[in-house]
Amino acid sequence: MFALNKSSMLEFIFTGLTDQSKLNIPLFVIFLYIYIVTVVGNIGIITLGMVDKRLHKPMYLFLCSLSFADLTYSSAVTPKMLNDFLCKAKVISFVGCALQMYIFVSFATIECLLLGIMAYDRYVAICSPLQYGSLMSSILCFRMVAAAYFGGFMTALVHTIGVFRLNFCRSNTIDHFFCDIPPLYKLSCSDITVNLAILIILGGLVTLSCLLLILVSYTNIIRAIMTIRSAQGRYKAFNTCASHMTAVSVFYGTVLFMYFRPSTSYALQQDRVASVFYSIIIPMLNPLIYSLRNTEVKEALRSSLKYLKAL
Repeated sequence: MFALNKSSMLEFIFTGLTDQSKLNIPLFVIFLYIYIVTVVGNIGIITLGMVDKRLHKPMYLFLCSLSFADLTYSSAVTPKMLNDFLCKAKVISFVGCALQMYIFVSFATIECLLLGIMAYDRYVAICSPLQYGSLMSSILCFRMVAAAYFGGFMTALVHTIGVFRLNFCRSNTIDHFFCDIPPLYKLSCSDITVNLAILIILGGLVTLSCLLLILVSYTNIIRAIMTIRSAQGRYKAFNTCASHMTAVSVFYGTVLFMYFRPSTSYALQQDRVASVFYSIIIPMLNPLIYSLRNTEVKEALRSSLKYLKAL
């Protein structure tokens, strides 16, 4: 499918996160630390979810799936960026760029869908606790996760084919630190009207439908919480909601900022900063937001550490 590109572009060159070479080593150290925390945190969540029977519940199936998505789309971007901090030539092949975009868009979309599913899961757990087991059966939960992954892969396929069929005749220098959609549009001398329409329609369908699901779920959750007589119970429930909504706000806020604006309003320096949040920072924060404040995960972690010490 990439042979249809008329520019015969063999490689692209990134401008990188900064053009100040003196910042390369400090930034390398900072982002290496962030990536290590991301890898350890998300692999830790996945491992705990697999080995601890207390976490064999729908909520933790979604959490493990989210951690895998975080780990994968962060790994599609961060190692290459770290390498580029140490290299003068920040080069990526045409096929490598397409692959990086596909993986990143796939798992970022999967994360978007999983956040909506997790909000619905919390709605059922809080608003219909007695029916939770029947409403959120194992088969249904696996199907919901599979649907999120299928939706992510197909959405990314449409966007990737659309972008790499364009004619990149202006330049091969991407004013960014990875192969993202808006910066590549800037390089094309083809008509991108159809591409922008697909981006807005398809991206809007996924993003806004998930946002609507989250808003409806949390509206009902808040109503249910207000009926709880115990002040401690209300505080605990609100605290859980606040953590989830913080992550949702950061993720959806940056995505909406990046992709749902007129192309004439793109400021790529600002976009690079926004991209750091949703491609690098959020995958590090999610294990903290969703897990380390969770009592069951803490207990599972303590049990695992005690077991390792006993060996």
